[in-house]
Amino acid sequence: MSKLSKILSFESCGKCRVCCGFVEDDKWEIPLIFREYREKVEEKLGVRLIPRGQEFVFDMNFNGSEIVHCPALSENGCTLGDLKPFDCAVWPFRVNRLGDFRVITVSPVCETVFSLPLKMLKEFVNSDGFADTLFAEADKHPDMVKPYIDGYPILAVQK
Repeated sequence: MSKLSKILSFESCGKCRVCCGFVEDDKWEIPLIFREYREKVEEKLGVRLIPRGQEFVFDMNFNGSEIVHCPALSENGCTLGDLKPFDCAVWPFRVNRLGDFRVITVSPVCETVFSLPLKMLKEFVNSDGFADTLFAEADKHPDMVKPYIDGYPILAVQK
């Protein structure tokens, strides 16, 4: 979603890449590959995807606290282009379940975006249909909705 370029430059994102690395404790964060893209992603990267709910994730081997990087990550960023997982395209925003509600939050892991004023982030999420797009994808792919994490600012609540 190129809309993110309004608040996160390609350069800042490319230098950080923290969202492209995982340790065993946060393997639940591995982005979902929607079932309709599974075969194309496996073919493009020469990797095997494993099921998670109705969707798929990269089969990554973890060794304790060692950081394992996404197999789609290269020196030039993500190699998946149009097949980039939706979770990645909207990072650091995410749809979470909070009780009976679905909310959009921002992860503090992305220091560049998280450091922006909360008012600005709320305006960003609630403008130009961004929140509607996230909630619509969550309707189509409910496995992308993750549990709410205490302390993550809530920027939108599904109506």
